[in-house]
Amino acid sequence: MKKSLVKLWCLVLAAAMFMTACGSASEETSGNGGQEAAEEKKTLRVVTNAAYAPMEYLDKGEVVGFDIDLIKAVAEEAGYEVNVEHLGWDPIFVETESKRADLAIAAITINDDRKQTYDFSVPYFQSTNKILVPENSEISSAEDLKGKKVAVQNGTTGQAAMDALLGKNHADIKKFEDNNLAIMEMESGGADAVVADNVVVEEYAKNNPDKKQKVVEDGTFDSEFYGILFPKGSELTEEFNKALNTLFDNGTYTEIYQKWFGIEPNIDILKEQQ
Repeated sequence: MKKSLVKLWCLVLAAAMFMTACGSASEETSGNGGQEAAEEKKTLRVVTNAAYAPMEYLDKGEVVGFDIDLIKAVAEEAGYEVNVEHLGWDPIFVETESKRADLAIAAITINDDRKQTYDFSVPYFQSTNKILVPENSEISSAEDLKGKKVAVQNGTTGQAAMDALLGKNHADIKKFEDNNLAIMEMESGGADAVVADNVVVEEYAKNNPDKKQKVVEDGTFDSEFYGILFPKGSELTEEFNKALNTLFDNGTYTEIYQKWFGIEPNIDILKEQQ
């Protein structure tokens, strides 16, 4: 009888020790898994229109540019990773509004009309429209565009500027899916000028000296500011605003800006817009 009790007691002790060991191992595994999950960054779907060098463009199939370097740095600061996809201009708005994309970046000007449908980050870039013309053109101001064929990218502030100057849907305003097509139209003789953001036309003229083109500046074009586009009510907006301001202050934004444009950015004017 005593032997039976001793054997039974030994079995109970062994079972208890086994359960304790399993519990500890389970807790250890669970703890490590939780730590790994916490350390794993969420990947955001970022959409763009990679036809806007040097802001975003395709280089051997890869999307590169100022905006791309910036969004990767901002996302990293906010604790995210990004997967950047080239979709085209109109689709990026559709994908963002429907929340199939987490955000969009593509030299998107912040304006009141877009604010009704989307949320924007604080401004991260100042721009203005300029005029690209052949080197021998007599066009020297926006006023000279009257009576001329002007190519623009549809749905941009370049189009809006021409609508204001010539009249909405004027026959002399030729609209294209992107600025590359607008520039090709001028080069083929189908337009007298292209109106687009200064960084686009300046970069194109600089990188294509054989085209013999020049950039015309006109003071009647207002400054505009680019922002990161989010679905309405996105929780990411506040996080990315905080991250952007950190990059403004710690020198990362300036480093990226100098890499692409070779000059110092005016961060003060960006902060004033907040």
